[in-house]
Amino acid sequence: MRIKKAEAFPLRYPEIIDNNNIRHIVLVRLETDTGIVGWGECVTIFRENAASVAALLRHGLLEVVQDRDPLENITLWQALRQRVWWYGDVGGIAAFAISAVDMALWDLKGKILNQPLYTLLGGKKHERLPACASIHPKGTTIDELAAEMASYIEAGYQLVKVGFGKKGTANLGFDAARDIAFARAVRAAMGPDAGFMIDVGARLRWDVPYAVRMARAFAEIGLYWLEDPFHPDNLRAYHHLRAAVPDLPIAFGERLFTLDAFHRILEADVCDIILVDAGRAEGITGVLQVVELAAQFNVKFNPHTYSSAVNTAAAIHLALCAERPSIFELMPLPSVMQVELATNPIRHVDGWVTAPDAPGLGVEVVEETVQKYLMEI
Repeated sequence: MRIKKAEAFPLRYPEIIDNNNIRHIVLVRLETDTGIVGWGECVTIFRENAASVAALLRHGLLEVVQDRDPLENITLWQALRQRVWWYGDVGGIAAFAISAVDMALWDLKGKILNQPLYTLLGGKKHERLPACASIHPKGTTIDELAAEMASYIEAGYQLVKVGFGKKGTANLGFDAARDIAFARAVRAAMGPDAGFMIDVGARLRWDVPYAVRMARAFAEIGLYWLEDPFHPDNLRAYHHLRAAVPDLPIAFGERLFTLDAFHRILEADVCDIILVDAGRAEGITGVLQVVELAAQFNVKFNPHTYSSAVNTAAAIHLALCAERPSIFELMPLPSVMQVELATNPIRHVDGWVTAPDAPGLGVEVVEETVQKYLMEI
């Protein structure tokens, strides 16, 4: 059996979670000479990134898997990394492209062998994970925002993660007193047991004194974790923050690409939860290596999925097979890349998320939706 067709599809769509701002992903579709199809995704977000990744795939990387045996997916992943040695084996656009191809290869392999991805990964270590509503808030006032966060707990989610520094009317992340008031109001609205996390957006530029002030206030209301408070190169700042507020867990890693980069922050002991996205960090194969390494450092794993149903499916399989998973993030509003792209997107049931038992990733892609949101480049 050989891969006879390899295609890249850059998609452009309004993201309801992100106040209907336009986002972008790239899907890869691989088809064998027997008609079996596998899908993969990379989380490009921006138009120029999606266009660049699609060009990279169409004009070179997809040739690496053309006419090859899809069951040899690890060998093909290594060949992809070798192909990009000059322009991307340390991360960047090439890592996005490798991620999408690798994910499609795993999906294809599972369908050929009639096995779910979790079986190919060696079997589940956990049956389910608590569902977290990951959201960019829509409200304006503190009371509105707190009620919005509490509504997701009422809808069955066990945790809520909110992004600071985002577009829209929430205006979170720009005023210390207001942000602390927001956190206290959310805790009061959700009650003492619900999980609550804050993601410090890339637009914000916290220094150490400011971060310590905020972290101390957040620790008082039982924040589940504080995410990416500093630039990923500023490891000294992470050390200072952890020393100043040791009882507040830190999540870190969403902007990293490779095993070497994750190894560096694990050895530096700067986080309690590592964020690794299969749609960015060199695919399922790349994430597997990072997750195994993180377990050796006793650091929890969060797959940090926040895009389409394809990446979400890959993420839940990876998380349930990990030694130390944490929670599982879902979009609590009907994103088109979830509800339109797949006939069976991953959802929580009574606050818990499980992996599908169907072969491969376990989600069925609607190809008409791919064409509907296709971006011409």
